[in-house]
Amino acid sequence: MTDESINARRILLAAPRGYCAGVDRAVVTVEKALDLYGPPVYVRKQIVHNRYVVDTLEQRGAVFVDELDEVPEGATVVFSAHGVAPTVHDEARDRGLKTIDATCPLVTKVHSEARRFAAEGYRILLVGHEGHEEVVGTMGEAPTAMTLVEHPDAVADLDIGEPERLVWLSQTTLSVDETEETVDALRERFPQLVSPPSDDICYATQNRQAAVKAIAPRCDVVIVVGSGNSSNSVRLVEVALDAGAGASYRVDSAAELQEEWVAGADVVGVTSGASVPEVLVDEVLAWLAERGHGPVESVSTAEESLVFALPPELRRDLKARQAASPA
Repeated sequence: MTDESINARRILLAAPRGYCAGVDRAVVTVEKALDLYGPPVYVRKQIVHNRYVVDTLEQRGAVFVDELDEVPEGATVVFSAHGVAPTVHDEARDRGLKTIDATCPLVTKVHSEARRFAAEGYRILLVGHEGHEEVVGTMGEAPTAMTLVEHPDAVADLDIGEPERLVWLSQTTLSVDETEETVDALRERFPQLVSPPSDDICYATQNRQAAVKAIAPRCDVVIVVGSGNSSNSVRLVEVALDAGAGASYRVDSAAELQEEWVAGADVVGVTSGASVPEVLVDEVLAWLAERGHGPVESVSTAEESLVFALPPELRRDLKARQAASPA
């Protein structure tokens, strides 16, 4: 390879990686709810898109459901970090469910923007992936005012006329570069297009992509730890390849790694999506070490210190429990 070859079988470990503030908040929300109310606590959809996290919470008594009609009336249900449409809140209220909304505050921001722009008469172009839970929830905020745009090539086929007021928003977990390409294509076709007041792609998604871009040109292969339904994890594979990695693979855990992927690799990059606990990365590093890959060099491109408060309804009940407990 390059002069990196003198450090044979080296590992470049990207940072930041793993849990973002929104994921940490969502997982802790379910854990605290189980402690406070006792099992079962129901969760609509996967709380975050990671199989290991879901399995671990299930072992503690969380029950994951696809829709609210699977939740007994009067039970406690947590809404996932990806957000839900207003109709889901209405259904929960109608069925007398106790709800805890673990929607990431950065997704909530996009929901607020969608409502505001729709109320001001804008046509909204949402850049995102059809069927993703975050997109479903966001489009539910203004279904008659919103059109989904999945990629740059879709722009030419849009049939929305020539609205005077037009704005774009985006899913928070997209590839930064591809989103820019899509927005550039939209702006070329619709010069009147307005941008949101701030970037919708979350800080953690951007930071993890930047870290992968920093290591990818030096790597024969980049391993991304993350589940297949995790948009930001899937994007990291694409970013690694675009940035010059010889190859890139996504795995849920070390159990999915294949010997041939790294057999001839001098430099292996490792990172993880924003919903991945560090234990899964440690297992990948151990698997690589057993096959002679190392030492590990951490490559950091940003520091993250953001923390989100727990949902207000959970904070209220935790405070009440503490107040009722004997000193």
